[in-house]
Amino acid sequence: MTLGLINANPVVHAKKERVARSEDPHADDAVDPLDIYDILFLLASFSLPTLFAVDIRDPEHPYSLEQLSVLSKESITVDDKLGRILITFTPTVQHCSMATVIGLCLRVKLKHYFPPHYKVDIKVSPGSHADEESVNKQLNDKERVAAALENPNLRQLVDECLYSNEL
Repeated sequence: MTLGLINANPVVHAKKERVARSEDPHADDAVDPLDIYDILFLLASFSLPTLFAVDIRDPEHPYSLEQLSVLSKESITVDDKLGRILITFTPTVQHCSMATVIGLCLRVKLKHYFPPHYKVDIKVSPGSHADEESVNKQLNDKERVAAALENPNLRQLVDECLYSNEL
């Protein structure tokens, strides 16, 4: 957590109802392009027999990214023919210092549930961040992502967001 909150009073939306899934996420290498909502479902609360439902928590607040409208169904695009997934997220404030952490959380979560042949692009929504170009470059550079995840403090923060029971 940070010492001072960047957005002390975020707008919080109600959580949406989810139906638990029980199939193995690696059983089929194809992603149904018509079932984009399942990807958001995966990010927000994927359930496996060996895991409990998990939400990605915001790095600063005890709310999910969905509750803060950082992620939505419309912000996820899948092109199964090209093997591409594009996720755009909207930080709660334009000067959000946690945008790269949020992007790392999304990338780590997707890496666990999708076949490696999918190209994943994660970007902040156009005009939603003061340093949009730099954040997008960091989130889609393999070497920068690997280096960030080698940092024990940053990795701990990502893990806390992915595996927190606070929601």
